[in-house]
Amino acid sequence: MNIFGLSAPEMSCSSMRSILSSRDSSQPGQCHPERSTPGAPIAPECDRGKRSEGSAVRNFFLTMPLRTCAFSLLALLCSASALAQSTRHDAEQDKILAAMLAELDRSVAQLQLAGFQKPFFIQYRVEDIDDFETRATFGATQGATHNHGRVARVTVLVGDYKTDSSGGRGDGAIEMASVDDDPIALRSTLWAATDQAYKSALAAYAQKQAALKQVETPPQADDFSHENPLVSLAAPQTLQLDESAWQTRVAHDSGLFRTEPSLKSIAPAIEYSNAAFHARVTTTRLVNSEGAIVRKSASSYQESFGVGLQAEDGMRLDRSYATSGVTLADLDAPSAFSDRVIKLTASLDALRRAPLVDEEYHGPVLLSPDAGADTLHQLIGGAVLATRPRLGTEARTNGPFASSFHARVLPDFLDVTDDPGLKTLNGKHLVGAYDIDDEGVPAQSVDLIAAGRLQNYLIGRQPVRDFPQSNGHGRAAISGPARPSIAVLKVTAKEGLSADDLNKKLLTMAKDRDLKSVYYVETLGGPLTPRLLYRVNQDGSRQLVRGARLADLDQRALRSSIEAAGKDLWIANYAGEIPETVLAPALLLDDITIRRANEKNDKLPFYPAPN
Repeated sequence: MNIFGLSAPEMSCSSMRSILSSRDSSQPGQCHPERSTPGAPIAPECDRGKRSEGSAVRNFFLTMPLRTCAFSLLALLCSASALAQSTRHDAEQDKILAAMLAELDRSVAQLQLAGFQKPFFIQYRVEDIDDFETRATFGATQGATHNHGRVARVTVLVGDYKTDSSGGRGDGAIEMASVDDDPIALRSTLWAATDQAYKSALAAYAQKQAALKQVETPPQADDFSHENPLVSLAAPQTLQLDESAWQTRVAHDSGLFRTEPSLKSIAPAIEYSNAAFHARVTTTRLVNSEGAIVRKSASSYQESFGVGLQAEDGMRLDRSYATSGVTLADLDAPSAFSDRVIKLTASLDALRRAPLVDEEYHGPVLLSPDAGADTLHQLIGGAVLATRPRLGTEARTNGPFASSFHARVLPDFLDVTDDPGLKTLNGKHLVGAYDIDDEGVPAQSVDLIAAGRLQNYLIGRQPVRDFPQSNGHGRAAISGPARPSIAVLKVTAKEGLSADDLNKKLLTMAKDRDLKSVYYVETLGGPLTPRLLYRVNQDGSRQLVRGARLADLDQRALRSSIEAAGKDLWIANYAGEIPETVLAPALLLDDITIRRANEKNDKLPFYPAPN
């Protein structure tokens, strides 16, 4: 059925009601994207993981010429949408899902060892991975690999939702599966893994029952949450690449320092220059004994570059860059990527000539949006995950925010939300976005921190005290167990400042404290390790320095030392096995320690590189 050029399943009834409740207008319905930094890069300049799985983006547009008769069509649309919902019959048209469902039915009906408990929950997750990667160094290819594999992960739980057999290290069994869609071969793989997982679950359950008898404090929450099963069948994606062209492009990028005239003076000092391209499409199929049936597909693409040399004192200096996304169109154009490679390589010349930082500094530090995103990813991203605490304790969860529920963890002008449904920002895809998590639960937007106070955690199907249900954040790496994970972590500041105003505030703090200079971090190369660090004088001039580490930058510093934040958000796509995105502003911190790294420097090469 098609009305106004849009098929009924593509538009929810709630969306239709929202449109009809607006004022009379002959204008088409409009999409209002979040505000973002104009021209913000897709990926920040920093060391990023090289593997990623993104989510496809769906944009819905509706043209409503007249409201006349719209209400009479609403019921028809909603009825058609309901009729169009996927069913088990639809799922069984997929040969892989059909085999998974058939074996699941058999396991539910027959799996029970005499004298022992029958499983109360069984889940099959099969991941189909199509993966291509090519690497190059010094202008020459190191080859390419294209692999197609299929992995089955089976989870079996005995006991009940209150107390089950699960532990803290991931339960179940993993098997490689056939890729030719043969149903008996796949069912045999699932059968063997189910048998192994059931035996492990019985042993784990007996151990847990014995452990519970030894503790005084009973568990504060159920072991497993009740969730409504859903049937969702997204179309599988395919990997389509010109592999030869990418090998050539990557080799060209890795050798630019040899051919670019502007890099002639630094070329003899380059000790490594590497480039890589990685593409992956993963189609995940999930079924469980509660009735959930999910097929979802995600693609990821990333081109990366790294270059390094040594300063005269032997200190190793590195620069790196990655452009990533869920489509090839998200990546930098070839000329833009080459320009970035040239710029990064040239920056090493200034970096190797830069003086070392002073012995120690205590005072204001301004983190760029790039550096702010990395810092918040490290210090907030892991702290808001709710994981089951150790048996017998009264703790709510683990981590630095375990006892911070409703407490202040950031200044009152900062808010933090994790929204897996935020697919794009400023026209760029966000790799952390998704619709359904890896436990078959719809993704939910979660307001984590409001006015600086912790209001919520990200949670999967292992409840913790005060949080009995999943909020759709159980995510898994290929073949791994599902764990709570951030998706699109968005940090915003009320009355955020412009870049110029932040810099003025930094200089004002220097003058008020009679400091000759303060510091600005442009980019980080690792946890608390600046790659580009500038000493900022009272007149606003900047001097590049090297060999520093940040100290005292922890959760306590975020709570008490952030003086101000920017209004523009940086898009930091972390393309790891579990892709994540952080949208974050610049941060001005009141009192941070900068120390000389004092790392052991290696000897310089004894003779020059070939030319």
